[in-house]
Amino acid sequence: MVSGKKKLQIVAAFGTLLLFALGLGCNGFFVDPVLTSIAVGPTATINQGATVQESAIGTYNDGSTQTLSSGVQWSSSSTTTAGVSNSGLVTGAAPGTATITAAYQATSGTASITVSLGNVTALKITPQTNTVTINGTTATPFFAYATVAGDSTPIDVSPTATWTVSDPTNFTINVPTTTGVGVTITAGSGATAGEVVTVTATYTSTTTLNATAQLTVSQ
Repeated sequence: MVSGKKKLQIVAAFGTLLLFALGLGCNGFFVDPVLTSIAVGPTATINQGATVQESAIGTYNDGSTQTLSSGVQWSSSSTTTAGVSNSGLVTGAAPGTATITAAYQATSGTASITVSLGNVTALKITPQTNTVTINGTTATPFFAYATVAGDSTPIDVSPTATWTVSDPTNFTINVPTTTGVGVTITAGSGATAGEVVTVTATYTSTTTLNATAQLTVSQ
């Protein structure tokens, strides 16, 4: 006959084994989620000298999300256009577009920052009139020039302006990535000889400015 003391020893032993088994089970089934992607934002347009705070939100393989802070490595594709601090604060340095990257462990994400001039008082498209052939490209490129308060020399803002055409179905706008190149417009087969469309450039500074030009389809 098993004594009461012996029974207690057996129960205690089984309890210890059960806790050990549960520990193994937890280690086997519950593992840390794995980071699969990082969303960086906002994508924004800021004036030269202005700032915007970027954030990095990680998504894990279990569907959960978390704002990442410590351990994130921030960088800019063009520090002359926009610099970024260790905390993700972006500062506009010069007109243009920069890609801001947040890297954490082996994963990274990006956002695009466009830097605009401040205190722009006027915007003009050159040339004011232009021609294009069907299935061809504009005879000369369009440029958008901004006039800044206190500066007598207009500045080429063609790459950072927003360009539209009054007939987007039959005309395609090709915007450069650098200054000094100019915007070209291609007329598709649906364009008709003699057709005149309006080309518009929009630039956001301390205010939003628009400029227009005319494009004629030649024979």
